[in-house]
Amino acid sequence: MHKTSILALFAAALLITAAPAFGFMVPAGRLVNKSMAEVTLMRSAMRLASPAFKNGAAIPARYARPAAGGANVSLPLTWSGAPPGTKSFALSIVDHHPVARMWVHWMVIDIPAGRMSLPEGASGGHMPPGSVELVNSFKDAGYGGPQPPRGSGPHPYVITVYALDVARLELKPDTTLAGFKEAIGKKVLGKASITGYFGD
Repeated sequence: MHKTSILALFAAALLITAAPAFGFMVPAGRLVNKSMAEVTLMRSAMRLASPAFKNGAAIPARYARPAAGGANVSLPLTWSGAPPGTKSFALSIVDHHPVARMWVHWMVIDIPAGRMSLPEGASGGHMPPGSVELVNSFKDAGYGGPQPPRGSGPHPYVITVYALDVARLELKPDTTLAGFKEAIGKKVLGKASITGYFGD
């Protein structure tokens, strides 16, 4: 093989190998410039957990609403691995059961970047300074625990924490889930989710 061809092949291989480190991806043989936010998100290794239950397990009754036999105590949550440049966190808990139709149990915005946890029962009085609890599907501001219709089976409650590149979102208290997702949009640097189940 001609020396020039060998050098060209070597240079191409080196470029493909090194491309991700410089914010590029190489699909279908061509370079596509990626934004730093997208690159950071791809490299994110965020973790989310709750001391109250393991991912994929049942949520204890204590955290359900009174009508479901609980005390409506908000779940304790911890997270780690926020990407560089994180300026705040947002949080959502949504029931993904077909009967629930994406029922919102908790949405929080403007959680300071220095906070990596929420203690049990934080909603309503012990939230991090500056954070804002939006109105849930029960029409209350703050946490609303599980209360699935009887006989509908276990419901999956998907809990997600988002690392954002802005300190504040400036959303109205009654912002919908769709509005919440639109607002965080391209501001997400990383995210992590866990799922807990509740119901008969």
